[in-house]
Amino acid sequence: MDFDFPLRKIIHVDMDAFYASVEQHDNPELKGKPLAVGGGSKRGVVSAASYEARKFGVRSAMAGYIARRNCPDLIFVKPRFDRYKEVSMQIRKIFFEYTDLVEPLSLDEAYLDVTENKKGNPSATLIAKEIREKIFQTTGLTASAGISINKFIAKVASDYNKPNGQKTVNPEEVIQF
Repeated sequence: MDFDFPLRKIIHVDMDAFYASVEQHDNPELKGKPLAVGGGSKRGVVSAASYEARKFGVRSAMAGYIARRNCPDLIFVKPRFDRYKEVSMQIRKIFFEYTDLVEPLSLDEAYLDVTENKKGNPSATLIAKEIREKIFQTTGLTASAGISINKFIAKVASDYNKPNGQKTVNPEEVIQF
């Protein structure tokens, strides 16, 4: 496939179950347990669910009482947005070590254009791997990444090997992907 325009190297980094992962990291007693950040009451809503809770169908934006019905052993914790923002800023600092072209979408995900990057590394795939490793070393949390020629494909690819994985969609694979 020939392209008559310059190709970009875009990475979409998405933290894995971010709020729930922060809670499990900060409170090791919660590791490996089904966890929801949010409210478990009749009017409560799940802001984030751990992967252990997701196995039972617990998802973000789900009513707390439905989440508890799906997963009777579900542990609810109150959100700590100041803490999530603090961790997010640590992650963003890592992004800016690689490129100034960072487009945050929320506290837990961002696009990075690494076509021209501060490390001089021509491989967006290797950059994504390095960023994910550095996030883990710095925060103890895992991230997933999608790499491709535009934001849409990179975003879709970042869900492909979750959690703690990455997927590269090369230019010649975009249409089939």
